[in-house]
Amino acid sequence: MGNRRRVAERGKTRPAVIGGLIAVVVGGAGVGAYALYGGASADGTRSASTDQKPEVKTGPLSATEVTTTAKAFLTAWQSGKVTEAAAATDDSAAAKSLLTGYTKDAHIKDVTLAPGTPAGDKVPFSVKATVSYKGTEKPLAYDSALTVLRRTSDGKPLVDWHSAVVHPDLKDGDKLVTGEAGTPPVKALDRDGGELTKKKYASLGPVLDGLREKYGKQAGGKAGIELRVERGKSAESDDLSDKTLLELSKGTPGTVKTTLDPALQAAAEKQVAKKARSSVAMVRPSTGEILAAANASPGFNTAFQGSLAPGSTMKVITASLLLEKGLASADRKHPCPKYFTYGHWKFQNDKKFEIKDGTFKASFARSCNTAFISQAPKLKDDDLTKQAQQVFGLGLNNWAIGVPSFDGAVPVQSAAQMGASLIGQGGVRMNPLNMASVSATVKSGTFRQPYLVSPDVDGRKLATASRTMSAGTLSQLRELMSYTADYGTAAEAMAGVGGDAGAKTGSAEVDGQKKPNGWFTAYRGDLAAAGVVQQGGHGGETAGPIVAALLKMGG
Repeated sequence: MGNRRRVAERGKTRPAVIGGLIAVVVGGAGVGAYALYGGASADGTRSASTDQKPEVKTGPLSATEVTTTAKAFLTAWQSGKVTEAAAATDDSAAAKSLLTGYTKDAHIKDVTLAPGTPAGDKVPFSVKATVSYKGTEKPLAYDSALTVLRRTSDGKPLVDWHSAVVHPDLKDGDKLVTGEAGTPPVKALDRDGGELTKKKYASLGPVLDGLREKYGKQAGGKAGIELRVERGKSAESDDLSDKTLLELSKGTPGTVKTTLDPALQAAAEKQVAKKARSSVAMVRPSTGEILAAANASPGFNTAFQGSLAPGSTMKVITASLLLEKGLASADRKHPCPKYFTYGHWKFQNDKKFEIKDGTFKASFARSCNTAFISQAPKLKDDDLTKQAQQVFGLGLNNWAIGVPSFDGAVPVQSAAQMGASLIGQGGVRMNPLNMASVSATVKSGTFRQPYLVSPDVDGRKLATASRTMSAGTLSQLRELMSYTADYGTAAEAMAGVGGDAGAKTGSAEVDGQKKPNGWFTAYRGDLAAAGVVQQGGHGGETAGPIVAALLKMGG
């Protein structure tokens, strides 16, 4: 019995101490250990633990996860369940905003989304829908794609949200909008009523854009309807323009008549096509009407908006100043040394030539730099600026030609820079339209602001000059330009032009250029024109033939 009792005592439950904790061992050490770590209770049921965290799924997405996530998103979007679709992405706020705008702002309805074959975590899909705006409808179809990712926090598969999911042309921050296409289109006409198009006149792209911007709303046209991308404020969109995705209606263009002469415009286009980086403009001195304008590089309207040093063509203005002040006279002897130092700068003539005992007319015709700069000590710093503004209407930033233009600049400068301004360097800046206007002022005796669209169209006020040259000054200035056209640096280009003509050449040095910009300005009868060939060399050889060819067509 004693032995049996001892055996019975060994079979009773005994507490065991493990690591400071008491566990009840029942049926073997394995069960006790499992219960210790919260796996199950002593009766075999699983016990709760406040320290237990749910398992987070990691690793690559399965094909099922990709297709299921994509399907859930596309189905919700197609059904118009915006909140549900947005919840299937990793940026529900941005997704909800854009998907809401898809219907509200872009007016897209009847959306059908068809997923394609996934490639890894990327799912392509096609979009078919209808854009409907104020009774005008048009079908819309395009392809897009989405990417599925696994959220780090809980391992849930979600659509990697970017605006491009909605449409591939969207950058984050952009939106889709359907409505009127901004400014109504315009149909621009030449002075004879013919239509002006980019196809017919390559140079007129910027001009036609300017006409639409200025006159689109007042020319009687009606804007078309379009679905477009409106760019938001983001690094990706900063350098991008709004983009038309679908044109629902073209709209009705208004009509704007210009002063351009079709024959002269065609000739100007032909001439600049012969010389790279060339530009030309022509005006009618008696009225200010712009008859032609062309650029070899049609992307920018250098003829109207260029800002370049005009070189010695500026001597037309400087000569008028010296004549008015009695510092020069056409047939009076005038110094033309090899060098002249002013403001600590040593100026010289082309190839260091000099004219001994020559007249001012000879210096003008040969374009002697020192003949002009030698008079700088006798001038005030603002004399040239006032002459350009008050007589030639330049540099006041008040021209209203009908499209964007630059009105020239003759800033007040001192010392060497003032001396350089007298010969069209320093801070002086012009374009062919400005310099054509200079010749037109000499021809007519009065500044008339150039214009492309008559001010009668919109009632705008044209710029005016505050005074005119005296009859004596004007007569001598015409004599200087006429002599230059016949015997000076412009003679070769002007050969065969004939009639009542005058001209002036110019070359403008530009830092970093091996060749100067070549300039030429001239008039004949009731025509005045000017041109520039950038990096072309001497104006008489480069811009001269372009201008002369146009002058030969009329008078």
